[in-house]
Amino acid sequence: MRVQFASLAAAAALGFVHAATAQQTPASPLDAVPEKMPWSTPYGAPITLARAQAAVQAAMAEATKHGWMLNIAVVDSGANLVTFQRMDGAQLGSIAIAQHKARAAVKFRRPTRVFEDAVQKSDARYIVTLDDVIASRGGIPLIEDGKIVGAIGCSGGTGAQDEVACTAGAGTINK
Repeated sequence: MRVQFASLAAAAALGFVHAATAQQTPASPLDAVPEKMPWSTPYGAPITLARAQAAVQAAMAEATKHGWMLNIAVVDSGANLVTFQRMDGAQLGSIAIAQHKARAAVKFRRPTRVFEDAVQKSDARYIVTLDDVIASRGGIPLIEDGKIVGAIGCSGGTGAQDEVACTAGAGTINK
């Protein structure tokens, strides 16, 4: 009888240890606690109009090279519109989307592709319930001297086309 009790106690103890260990392993990737804060690039002084216009010109040049008609917006580090360009023939519905992509990229300090990937690849649909998120690539933060000075957003093509043009524009600032 005493041996059975000891075996039961040992089994219960092992079960308890296993349960405690299982609680430490996140049940979902969303429960993982990163060691460092992700997407924590600090905000800097607002981008100047001249720099914003240079970014738009670079994005337009890339879009023109491919025959894409895009809307291109640049916002400052406070998410305020600095400059906007609607290329001839660009669809009207994408005006607000280009601006939204730029605002989301600066407010959340990350490219909007991150949100698209969260929805498309990770099935993290809750992302679209967050204020000001847009789950479509084509919004990229503009970083100068390690600080976010603004963001560029492109819309009117496919997400991949928007992203290519935005990357060209961001290349004038992000080095």
